[in-house]
Amino acid sequence: MKPAPIRNQQAEGVTEAPAGRKHEAEVATPGHIAELQRAKSLLKTGALQNAILNSANFSSIATDEKGVIQIFNVGAERMLGYTAADVLNKITPAEISDPQEVIARAAALSVELETEIAPGFEALVFKASRGIEDIYELTYIRKDGTRFPAVVSVTALRDVQGGIIGYLLIGTDNTARKQVEAERQHLLDIQERTNCQLRDQQFYTRSLIESNIDAIMTTDPAGSITDVNKQMEALTGCSREELIGSPFKIYFTDPALASASITQVLREGKVTNYELTARSKDGKETVVSYNATNFYDRDGVLQGVFAAARDVTERKRWDQVLQENTAELVKAKAIAEKANLAKSDFLSSMSHELRSPLNAILGFAQLIESGSPAPTATQKGNIDQILHAGWYLLELINEILDLAVIESGRLSLSLEPVQLPDVMVECQAMIEPLAEKRGITMAFPVFKSSCYVKADRTRLKQVLVNLLSNAIKYNQPGGSVTVDCAIAPSGRIRITVNDSGAGLSPEKLMQLFQPFNRLGQEAGGEEGTGIGLVVSKRLVELMQGLIGAESVVGTGSMFWIELITAADPNPNIFKSPTAADVVSLAPTGPRLHLLLYVEDNPANLKLIEQLIARRPDMRMLTAQNGKDGIMLARGYFPDIILMDINLPGISGIETMKILRLDPTTAHIPIVALSANAMPSDIAKGLEAGFFRYLTKPIRVNEFLETLNEVLVFSESDEGKRR
Repeated sequence: MKPAPIRNQQAEGVTEAPAGRKHEAEVATPGHIAELQRAKSLLKTGALQNAILNSANFSSIATDEKGVIQIFNVGAERMLGYTAADVLNKITPAEISDPQEVIARAAALSVELETEIAPGFEALVFKASRGIEDIYELTYIRKDGTRFPAVVSVTALRDVQGGIIGYLLIGTDNTARKQVEAERQHLLDIQERTNCQLRDQQFYTRSLIESNIDAIMTTDPAGSITDVNKQMEALTGCSREELIGSPFKIYFTDPALASASITQVLREGKVTNYELTARSKDGKETVVSYNATNFYDRDGVLQGVFAAARDVTERKRWDQVLQENTAELVKAKAIAEKANLAKSDFLSSMSHELRSPLNAILGFAQLIESGSPAPTATQKGNIDQILHAGWYLLELINEILDLAVIESGRLSLSLEPVQLPDVMVECQAMIEPLAEKRGITMAFPVFKSSCYVKADRTRLKQVLVNLLSNAIKYNQPGGSVTVDCAIAPSGRIRITVNDSGAGLSPEKLMQLFQPFNRLGQEAGGEEGTGIGLVVSKRLVELMQGLIGAESVVGTGSMFWIELITAADPNPNIFKSPTAADVVSLAPTGPRLHLLLYVEDNPANLKLIEQLIARRPDMRMLTAQNGKDGIMLARGYFPDIILMDINLPGISGIETMKILRLDPTTAHIPIVALSANAMPSDIAKGLEAGFFRYLTKPIRVNEFLETLNEVLVFSESDEGKRR
């Protein structure tokens, strides 16, 4: 019987004989057995090839000789995101590779092989096509556009005659290895930077040590020197090599004292200003001030002592000189202070002595002016001259008195929250007539809300008026003055006064705030004493503020003050009447009228008291602040209230408004008597609700007529209704 033929294992994969026949081994010839074994071997080889091609661990891409993909295994599908159907017979591997890398590879091969290589599939397989084993790195591009690095092995596929029938590109994902390499490189970079920083730090530390003016050294705990700088070499006259390893104490005149300093440092952690005398190799001795501290390694283990020694020989010599002169300096200082105090006492005494008769001259000149019989025209002219000169002289004396009192330390200020917008309006009203007279344009800030500063209200106005009047007086014709208010970087309120005057040179700017120094204006037409700015500076400082100036020649000057901000005080206006001063005049008429005068100036109180003495039908109560005035008005119900505007605490206008809101005092006529005599002040006062507004210095006839007018009104039906 003839043996059955062997089937194609790749086509059918069967080795079994047809049914009903005997087993091949029982009938096969040796030739048949050999053919059977060869068939089994081929089956095994094909299975291995299929397993390799279909491995998911690497991509296998086989192309024809032109580079068009013919095989695209499972690994390639997973790595690149394409299915075999997407790429078979359609594209080349170059089309799923980074085009720039392909171009770069073609260029590199062209240079290496000195022949032109096309930047496409040819560049990927050029070496393999010439029998050269080629493994290189390539960036594959997935179907979704993302990229990953791959290591690609390229092999040419040949037929039995050796001709190329295609190419096999086997690639593995190189991402993990790249990441490892990147991390390793990153660690290497960090290590290199750290090493550089350590080298830089060591160089920087050494530079600091060497550039120090002190002699620096380190020792171990036993006191042996471990390092020094150049200054230590100069101090001892020894080289660094000689010093390192030698005992620290041998370079000082008292080795026991030097050794004790090391012991003290080790025990206490540091020593400061420990004086030793160093002795150099040539015998020169130097007194040094020695500071030292312990130093440790990163584990906290004590390494030794770090010490710095500064040459204080010259300082010691000067200390001795200073000690010898101390007694003389103290004596000279005492003499100077005594002389300064004597000067201040003299100025204060003389100012008071001059001021008292001047007040009498001014007050009684007005009484004569308003007396009966009335003065003649000539007498009236003389009285006017007396009053004009008297007021000016009093102003000068007051400035000197202010300075004397301030410098003697006897000035008492009432620091309290002051409403800055109100003060600014009052200063504006006082100064604008002078500006209009000289053709100066004024600009003041507009406050959108309340703003309080810690100050003495009267003294703050004095400072601002001084700065404003200077800005006007020393301005140019048709110039301008701008006042501004803002929060300074320090958190204080800064008020600035800018003028368009000639400006000051740096030399003159440095002479500001010096008593009696008018900066060369003595020959000018402006009156002054040269102490206004000095007084202003002292007052601002007493109010815990700052004052300064800036100026440019030809442009103008800016003066500024800074004051501490304050919260809205919301004062309690009710107070006991014990602080009020009551002056009673003996009644002589059938009906006594009561006048309440709210005024903080004793001289003004005295003057009004004498004027009321001419009215036997009146008696007078006095209060020196708005709070007391409110309390007295509520307790005594006077027929007339005479109100100053600039009162300590709450102003006269605020006091008047409070009385107007109280039904028990709303009917009382209130007459303003104020030094704020500008038309805008008068208009503001009348608008606020004052019955009349009188200005200081008072005109006696006008004042007495106003009293009569108020009393007539009080007795009228309208007054009674109110």
